[in-house]
Parts: sequence; structure tokens; C-alpha cells
Amino acid sequence: MFTRIRTSILALAMVMAIAGAGQASAEILINGAGATFPYPLYSKWFSEYAKVDPSVKFNYQSIGSGDGIKQITAQTVDFGASDKFLSDADLKAAPGKLLHIPTVMGAVVVTYNIPGVGKGLKLTPEALSGIYLGKITKWNDPKIAHDNHGVSLPDKAIIVVHRSDGSGTTSIFTNYLCSVSQEWNGKVGTGTSVKWPVGLGGKGNEGVAGQIKTTQYTIGYVELAYAFENKLPYASLKNLAGHFIEPSIKSTSAAAAGAAKKMPADYRINLVNQPGKDAYPIVGFTWLLVYEHQKDAANGKKLVEFLEWELKKGQKMASALLYAPLPANVAKMVEKTITTIKY
Repeated sequence: MFTRIRTSILALAMVMAIAGAGQASAEILINGAGATFPYPLYSKWFSEYAKVDPSVKFNYQSIGSGDGIKQITAQTVDFGASDKFLSDADLKAAPGKLLHIPTVMGAVVVTYNIPGVGKGLKLTPEALSGIYLGKITKWNDPKIAHDNHGVSLPDKAIIVVHRSDGSGTTSIFTNYLCSVSQEWNGKVGTGTSVKWPVGLGGKGNEGVAGQIKTTQYTIGYVELAYAFENKLPYASLKNLAGHFIEPSIKSTSAAAAGAAKKMPADYRINLVNQPGKDAYPIVGFTWLLVYEHQKDAANGKKLVEFLEWELKKGQKMASALLYAPLPANVAKMVEKTITTIKY
């Protein structure tokens, strides 16, 4: 009798093992890499989507837009992620037609660590570009003090922090500096990586936020969610209309309002320094980079299903994590673009 029971148990265990192996083999792994800018939101999306479709698992490497572009161009991932849109030359170099799928918009904030100075430091474009050019070197410089009456600014050297990796956040930030400073535009320019006149490097938005948090008298730039997560203060910046604007969902959306009306079909558009009295000046879209013709039919189908979900359901999660959802007219355009992906 015991022998029969033991045999039955072993048989049942084998059946369960075979079933488990079948389930494991049925799981589809979708690999992505790139931007750290939207990583807090993407992590939330991937976690929530696992409840919707347990057969799909996302493996996302938050390694910076530059590396994300390299990996999708090399076809070592199913999708890339970037806060910088690809140039015509970049698109031509890809082995197939790459689509830009905008997901959300975010604000790049100027954060700092000045003992005794809380949130609300005001910075003009001249002051910010001067700091990053290495021309304004002290926190109590008149160009900063002029707009911060009543704030006790220390006679301390400013420690500049920037990204050390290829970064879409850097692309947005340097694009802004180019738009407000002819000197910056001529000497440094814009890109995912630039030759910084001054400063220390940090890897990813996480690295820059970490440097600011642990080192006094620093200044740096990160996506709004990273400043919020690390309880770091951020500056109000003077916009094109002459108003000092604090970064928020509202001021990010205000920056996109005008641009959304003239959205190109390929979504490659710059949102920095937009007109509008309420517009925050350093804002950018973030995109998923997806091939129009998918190499793997199963992965392609599941990726399209996810893209449809994030557009209809995921957008509602953006605001809670300090990202601005897509304007309605842009979301309708993106919905049509997703239907063109072939698998």
C-alpha cells in the first residue's frame, strides 16, 4: 500500500514539474534599456502590467538614454528608451525603421544642497548658465542674490554636479542652456554627453541625486521624481515670459500645451523654453524606441499589447509619480502609430 502511495506521489510530482516547466517556458521576457528619467514610472507600469498579463516579464536596464539608443540600434533589446529624440543620421544608421513612441512628459529640475536654504531658490537663465560655465562660482554672487531677497546665501564655492553617462536628461538640460545662452551654445552645445566646463559627474539621475544629497553646496539637475524621492529642494526658474516658475505637473503640462498643437507625425519635438506665463522652462518628452517591423512575433505582439495598455491605463498613474500624462490629441496620434507596428 505504501509503495502504491509513494508511486502515486512521485507521479503527481512529475506531472506538476512538467506543468511548471510548461508554464515557465510560456513566459515571455521583454528586454528594454535606456533612460533613467522615466524609470520610477516604468517600474510601476511593469509591476502593474504583470497583474494584467502574468505571462509577460519585463527586464528594464536603467542605464541612460545614450546606451538605450545603442542597444536598440544593435537590436540587443526589444525596445530602447530615451529622453532625446534620434537625429536623421541616427535613424538612418538603424537596421530598420524605428518609431518614437512618446510615453509621458517630465520636468528636469535644478536641485541643490545649501544648508539653511529650503525649496524656492530663484534662478535666472543667466545665473544658471553662468554657474555651469564656471563663471559664477560662489553662492552669494550678486547674480544669484539679486533675485533672492531675504535668503541667506553663503559665501561658499558652488560645487557643480552633472551626468557622467550618456543621458537624455543631459540632452534636455543642455538644450535649454543652448536656448538661453549664446556662449553655452557656442562653447559647449547640446547632446547626451558634452564636454563640461566644470563639475563632478554622477551616473544616472540616481547618481546625481546621491551626490547632491551627500555633499553640501552642490547644484545639479535631475528629473523631478528623483528630487522628490530624495527630499531635495529645487529651484524656481525664470521662464520665457519672465515669471519664476516652480516645476510641477501643471507647469510641465503648460509647457507642452502649445507644442502639442504642432506635434509632428514622428513626435520628434523639443519642449524647452516654451512660451506661456505658467510654463516651466526645462521640460521634455520621453520616448520608447520600437521597430516598426518586429523580429520576434510573440514578443512583438506582447509589446504592442503593453503599449496599448500604458496609453489607456498607465497614463492615469503618471501624475502620482510627478510625470505629466500625454495631451489628449497626442495620445490619439500615438494610438494610431501603435497600430502600425507589425509582428
